[in-house]
Amino acid sequence: DKLKNLLELLPEHELPAGLKSGRCKRCVVVGSGGILHGSELGHLLNQFDVVIRLNDAPVQGYTDHVGNKTTIRMTYPEGAPLLEQEYPAASLFVAVLFKSVDFNWLEAMVKNETL
Repeated sequence: DKLKNLLELLPEHELPAGLKSGRCKRCVVVGSGGILHGSELGHLLNQFDVVIRLNDAPVQGYTDHVGNKTTIRMTYPEGAPLLEQEYPAASLFVAVLFKSVDFNWLEAMVKNETL
């Protein structure tokens, strides 16, 4: 029941146009472990059709190494970035929920409440 009520609170959205097309895409997943620091691969990562960033993998201040393109940000609530700049308007935020506290977090976010 809690999940059903929560889903009714969420607005319906279509996938961004760039993700809806039927053509094959080149994707890259960028984690938050810091392995790219010092790599200067940002220009290469920006060339992928879809850039998926995990958890709070920062972009600001590291673009030379990790690029600046974010198509999808996928995270558990506790791993979500705190800076608004890490959520570009053109990107898709995917919350990975599996614990009851995660659903409480989403409900608070949708209702603009504090936990």
